[in-house]
Amino acid sequence: MLKGILISLLASFLFGYMYYFSTLLKPLSGTDIFGYRMIFTFPFVVFAVLMFKQKNALLERLKHIKNQPYFAFSYFFCGALMGFQMWLFLWAPNNGSSLSVSFGYLLLPIVMVAAGRLIFKERISTFKFIAVLIATLGVISNIVLKGGLSWEAVVICIGYTTYFSVRKALKNTDLASFCLEMLSLMPISVYFALQTDFALVEQSNSAIWGLLILLGLISGTALIAYVIASNKLPMNLLGLLGYVETIMMLFVSFFIGEKIDAQSYPLFICLILSMSLVIIDGLYKQQARGS
Repeated sequence: MLKGILISLLASFLFGYMYYFSTLLKPLSGTDIFGYRMIFTFPFVVFAVLMFKQKNALLERLKHIKNQPYFAFSYFFCGALMGFQMWLFLWAPNNGSSLSVSFGYLLLPIVMVAAGRLIFKERISTFKFIAVLIATLGVISNIVLKGGLSWEAVVICIGYTTYFSVRKALKNTDLASFCLEMLSLMPISVYFALQTDFALVEQSNSAIWGLLILLGLISGTALIAYVIASNKLPMNLLGLLGYVETIMMLFVSFFIGEKIDAQSYPLFICLILSMSLVIIDGLYKQQARGS
């Protein structure tokens, strides 16, 4: 159990550090960084498929597509959803939107709890129900004070909730399906990468190639660490440890100079309270299972 926790924390730390790492890749745009991240990360995904004995599952997915070609659209659709989220994650810190994206990640688990109840009729605990109510109050306060949530937070909540909901409905939640989603992104990733004028970029950042390779290494290592942790830990505990990444994203946002405006304080406080309730609920369930 301890080994799984440490590996999960390593994955969260690496994902959180990648949020800051994108600021070292200037003057590359978010699109450029996204393209190279996908290209350098995909080999790690293939390695993970082989490492965790998902080859047969991948072959079954490909056979399914061969027999029902229209099913390939589900991988393109989920790949597009995932790809846009990955682009936004890398774009935000260099464009003054890291706090907005962090708020989106704070709100996301609450939105997914609500979606699970409404779409999949999942039962939710009293703690989670109260967490949803508090988060809703925070969103309402933001609408009243600022006219609505930032587009970045909305995109994260709607995009990721749709992504996970489609995958669950189609039973495409394994690593093999993720590999096919990544594969669907390769053409556009290569296209974005080829648009980069590296002669111009290297004038401002001479270490850019080494940094891009390091980006792929960080991203790939984080992915494999997360998969290992998911095989060693209960899903409830794995989800709780995932909050470490979100907290790191907040710290990175403050570290690079972004500040919360006064009108966003109610939303921020409500989201922290909601997250705390979800964590308490998860710890309570984990303790109940262990006793």
